[in-house]
Amino acid sequence: MASPIFGRSKEFQPMSGAEAHNAAANGASAQPVAVQTANLNAQFNSPSATSVDTGRMTYEGVVAKTAGIAIMVLLFAVPGYMFPNMVGMIAGAIIGLVLGIVLSIQKRPKPALIAVYAVAEGYFLGAITIFIEQQYEVPGAGLQALLATGITFSVCLALYKSGKVRYTPKLQKFLMIGGIAYLVFSLVNVGVMVFGPQTDNNAWGLRTSVEIFGIPLGVLIGAFAVILACVSLIADFDFIENGVKRGLPDWFEWKAAFGLIVTLVWLYIEFLRIIAILFGRR
Repeated sequence: MASPIFGRSKEFQPMSGAEAHNAAANGASAQPVAVQTANLNAQFNSPSATSVDTGRMTYEGVVAKTAGIAIMVLLFAVPGYMFPNMVGMIAGAIIGLVLGIVLSIQKRPKPALIAVYAVAEGYFLGAITIFIEQQYEVPGAGLQALLATGITFSVCLALYKSGKVRYTPKLQKFLMIGGIAYLVFSLVNVGVMVFGPQTDNNAWGLRTSVEIFGIPLGVLIGAFAVILACVSLIADFDFIENGVKRGLPDWFEWKAAFGLIVTLVWLYIEFLRIIAILFGRR
């Protein structure tokens, strides 16, 4: 039984004897063959379809989306830095945290939510930067943290591209165990900061009230967190490379870009806190 589409279409109906005789007499059957041959030759000689043409994930797409999100974060960090507001800073931190969790568990992250995240996170970063610079008398801390973040990102990318560093199962276990340990410490430290004595030495909780060989615990914990963030960057690079090689759909570019931004924000905050603890000690 023929397809219903073909059966109802006049073009796919068999020709009658008279029509076949007329077509042969007029050479009508030769033209379609010539046209088809020319079309086949044109298709064969045309350039191969790229990943962009087929809607697949590309390095260029990831770079463009990451740059776009980063620019939004920086743009909205400016009003946070110039017009800081404690309520706005807390709101930005909460919104950024909630959206970060939502976007990380979404199978297909929505660009609109990523944009809102960039706005909220940008204002928070600007406000917390000027707060630390003024409160702990460390002018230029934001610029130093930004440079440290950029240098760290560049070094991790260079090491990954050289093939000297790869996201091995051991690194995966280190990131998982280290991340859980860091999260537990952070929760305990928040409790100490909220319910502990409110003194200058307790401004960062256990990070400043505890010292090991004269070094504030916050510096050591911060260095450990920076290492974790570097491993997270390697994991992001590995995801991007595998995604491009496997030909994942292009919407994975948003997921990859968002992951990179979250790691970079984490790095920036850790560097900013280390600078505040080291150079803002009274």
